[in-house]
Order: sequence, then structure tokens, then C-alpha cells
Amino acid sequence: MWRTRRKPGQWATVCRDSGGRRRQILVVSTSDGRLALIFPPGEVAVLKPLQAGRLRAVLRDAVFALADPETRQPHAPVEACWDGEPR
Repeated sequence: MWRTRRKPGQWATVCRDSGGRRRQILVVSTSDGRLALIFPPGEVAVLKPLQAGRLRAVLRDAVFALADPETRQPHAPVEACWDGEPR
């Protein structure tokens, strides 16, 4: 069983791609206080109900960690890249 891993500023949960291979969805904080979801490159993430619940939990943990000033500092934000332009 895969478990979510925890790094400062990063959360992850597992899924399967369209070919049934194990992949992960990364949730990272951006420099402007938003969250970015990084999916497997060029793939579609397929979530079972339990995996969708884990993604929900990862998102909840990330939002709470970034909302609290005491826990926000350890999470180094990554530079966001939307439409090819860093913000």
C-alpha cells in the first residue's frame, strides 16, 4: 500500500494512470499563497473513491498548513508557472 509522503511545502497522494500504473499527484504551495496540483506528465489521473478521499485530505492539510502563520514558514513555496510565465 502506498502512503502519502510529506516534504516541506509538498504533499502527495497516489493514483493510477489510464494504463493502470501507479502514479502520484503532487500538491505544492506557490509563492503567491495558492496551491498547484501536479499530475503525471501527459496522463490522466484515475482515482478510486478511497484515493479521492486521500486527495481531499492532502488538500485540506495543505490549506490548513498554509493558512496558519506558525506552520506557513516551514513550507517553502515553489515558483508558480502558469501559461509558461513565472509569477
